[in-house]
Amino acid sequence: METVLIKDLAKFVDQEVEIKAWVANFRSSGKIAFWQLRDGSGFAQAILSSTELDETKWQELQKVSLESSVKIIGKVSKHPKKEEYEIQVSDFEFYQIAEEYPIAKKEHGVDFLMDNRHLWLRSSHQWAIMRVRNTLISATYDFFREHNFIKIDSPILTPNACEGTTELFELDYFDTKAYLSQSGQLYLEAAIAAHGRVFDFGPVFRAEKSKTRRHLTEFWMMDAEMAFVDLAENLKVQEDLIRFMVSAVLEKNKAELEILERDIKALENITKPFYKITHVEAVKKLQELGSDIKDGEDLGADDETILTKQYDNPLFVTHYPSKIKAFYMKRDAEDESKALCADLLAPEGYGEIIGGSQREDDYQELLKRIKEHRLPEDAFSWYLDLRKYGSVPHGGFGFGLERIVAWVCGIPHIRETIPFPRTISRLNP
Repeated sequence: METVLIKDLAKFVDQEVEIKAWVANFRSSGKIAFWQLRDGSGFAQAILSSTELDETKWQELQKVSLESSVKIIGKVSKHPKKEEYEIQVSDFEFYQIAEEYPIAKKEHGVDFLMDNRHLWLRSSHQWAIMRVRNTLISATYDFFREHNFIKIDSPILTPNACEGTTELFELDYFDTKAYLSQSGQLYLEAAIAAHGRVFDFGPVFRAEKSKTRRHLTEFWMMDAEMAFVDLAENLKVQEDLIRFMVSAVLEKNKAELEILERDIKALENITKPFYKITHVEAVKKLQELGSDIKDGEDLGADDETILTKQYDNPLFVTHYPSKIKAFYMKRDAEDESKALCADLLAPEGYGEIIGGSQREDDYQELLKRIKEHRLPEDAFSWYLDLRKYGSVPHGGFGFGLERIVAWVCGIPHIRETIPFPRTISRLNP
């Protein structure tokens, strides 16, 4: 008999099937037992009756425990009131009767759950988050494939940083020093002259000693770079990408969003144009809302939270002061004090999910910025070369996957958005 997945049970109504799964929950009522099964693809209820099973099997099923692994044979039936499917069991076999499961129904503290992250991943809530994360990753690849990007794998070990080395993990690299990458951007800029549009997607590392709900020390970053684009074109690609990603989740993860009890109104709004305001306008609005932010200052996490609670859709904040931005960002020709850049902030208080800019494409200007930021010129000689041999207007952006997952799932803390979070206080499991 062919083994089928729970997600496909609708195709097998009134047919006998075999399911291989784990018992996520169980209860009994007289001569009937109910097992909640999880096979990775979804959840379904198995109904075991003493009238359908022989006495030996009926006694054996009494040994069931949380997370016991089983093989079930039974007929598929549709739930009389819900859009769900059940299995009327005719036979079963234990692969293993699990020991007492440490994560029971009772409430547990965050530290306990994080210490047992390898088991907590099995809970329906965490299962749903990881499924949404997977959809967002797949949608990213689908979007870029459809828009003529190719994937370029940038190095994780680098000799220098994009924006200085104060927040990087340093390590010995034979007879020199190296750093764990915080972004693949500079390397992608090299690749656009060969391929036009490129992206990378992988783990990056920040040694920032932050304990906020938005920070991890290891997280997944997507960086994209495009030749022959200006800031407006750059923002359009970002908007189209986020719209594509969220639409994929709304289409493919209805069950997961229900498990998460996610109010999807804010996600459905992505069909509307995103908002755009300048940094000056954002600061003025924040001051009116009670923030103590000063003119010319960067937006802090609290500022982003205050600001994005005023909007029902993602918000671009553009033209930040160039003095608070990275050396590679091109300055506005109409106002040298402003950078041609933007951060995309997710609504509902979630804040920044994308950062992007026009890149400085002039050799002399870039060299000047490197010197102004007191960066080692020799370490960036190869990066300067890109402005000597066929330089073109170009720009790019990067998103933090975990921040997007948090917003889409409607969860408050980023630590639940990655399978095994790494923070300044956690390296295990």
